[in-house]
Amino acid sequence: MEPWNILLLAVFGFFAGTCNVLAGGGSLLTMPAMMLFFGMDPATANGTNRVALVAQNVAAVSTFRKKGFADFRTSLTLAACTVPGSVAGAFAAVWISPLWFKRILAAVMLGTLFVILRGGKPSPEEASGRRRRVVLTHVGMVGVGFYGGFIQAGVGFLIMALLSGCLALDLVRVNMHKVFIVGVYMLPSLAVFAWTGHVVWVAGAFLAAGNALGGWAGARFAVAGGERVIKAVFVVCVVVLSVKLLWG
Repeated sequence: MEPWNILLLAVFGFFAGTCNVLAGGGSLLTMPAMMLFFGMDPATANGTNRVALVAQNVAAVSTFRKKGFADFRTSLTLAACTVPGSVAGAFAAVWISPLWFKRILAAVMLGTLFVILRGGKPSPEEASGRRRRVVLTHVGMVGVGFYGGFIQAGVGFLIMALLSGCLALDLVRVNMHKVFIVGVYMLPSLAVFAWTGHVVWVAGAFLAAGNALGGWAGARFAVAGGERVIKAVFVVCVVVLSVKLLWG
């Protein structure tokens, strides 16, 4: 691999990692880059990208914890619900149509934008049903796991909508849980892609270095800037990427 390839992968990884932690959609940068510059087929780019995402989310979880944002018990129960769907989704990933990939992803992103911007605190009636909403959130995580194992790109938008809409968490804590959840379900889905021969480990390692640095930076930005910064980045990412997916 040429030196410029290594640098390019690391740069793409950094921006993707930062974007993923603050909002989502970073894989829409790295996956096309691997297909365009390294000639990978979609399934291999999807699998290789997951090497970097594991590193990114480990770095982000560690940074959130050091900044005083951690609730591992809740994160772990949510993440555990994603694992079965993640494995099933990874096995199905090679069958997806590129056209339907774009349509589904754009729909998810726009729906998430509506939920996040709607915001607000739950009413007393809604607060009294918190236990029911917690259960629904965990059930929804099974679907999140399938989507993450299947497509992955944009799954952060889906998690943000689910945690913000059902649990009424602020966006800093939403991201705190998000990076833990993705880090957990990414491991079995990566194993499936590796088992089927759809991972380029050398490229994944260099991409991972950039993603890890971006994950560290994104977590620091999230804590320092709070909900205002996260929401601004989120809106920009959703609008730009949705337009590109639908009309690009």
